[in-house]
Amino acid sequence: MIASLRGRVAAVRLDSVVVEVGGVGLMVQATPGTLAELRSGQEAELATSMVVREDSLTLFGFANADERDVFEIVQTVSGIGPRLALAMLAVHTPEGLRLAVAQQDLTALMKVPGIGRKGAQRIVLELTDRLGAPSGGSAVVADAAKPVAAGGWRDQVLDALTGLGWPAKAASDAVDKVVGTPGSAVSLDENGAPPDMAQVLRAALRQLGRTG
Repeated sequence: MIASLRGRVAAVRLDSVVVEVGGVGLMVQATPGTLAELRSGQEAELATSMVVREDSLTLFGFANADERDVFEIVQTVSGIGPRLALAMLAVHTPEGLRLAVAQQDLTALMKVPGIGRKGAQRIVLELTDRLGAPSGGSAVVADAAKPVAAGGWRDQVLDALTGLGWPAKAASDAVDKVVGTPGSAVSLDENGAPPDMAQVLRAALRQLGRTG
C-alpha cells in the first residue's frame, strides 16, 4: 500500500496529476480542489490511497491524511466505490461530510452525482459513528489562480465534471451559466479563456449543487 508520495509535479490535469518519484511518473487521480493547489515543476506531497482491481492499480491523491481517511471510510458503505467517494470529496470537504451525516442532511448528500435519497439515507445510517463528530466546516472546493490556454478549456471542464458523475447536459448547462455571461461568476479574458480553470470548476460544482 502506498500511503503517501512526494516528488516533482510533471503535469496537472483537471482530474489527475503526474508526479515524478525516483524517475517514475505516477498518475494520481484527485479532486479539483486538491489539483488546484499543484503547479507543474514544483514539488508536491500527497496522501494517497491505492485501489486494486483485477485489471488495474489506481492511485488517488489528497491534500492531507484526513481527506484520504474519509475517502476510504465512505467506501465501506454499500454501493460506494472510489469514483463516487472522490465525487463526494469534490462536492464536500471532510468537515462538510461530517456535518451532513451528523445532521442527517440528505439534501446535502444528494448534491453528489450518483447519490439519491436511499443512498443518502444509507450513508447516514452506516457512517454516523465512523466519520467522527464535525468541528464545523462546509462543502468547499479549493481555489487556485492558475492561468489556462484559450483552446479547449470548456471540453476539459466538461470532461472533469462528467468524470465526477454529472450528466453531460447538466454539466454543459452549469458551465454556460457560470462563464462569460453578464453577472456570471467567471469572466473570459481577451483571448476568450477563463483566467483560472479551478475557478470555473468550482463555480460549476456550486451551480450543479444548487440545481441538483
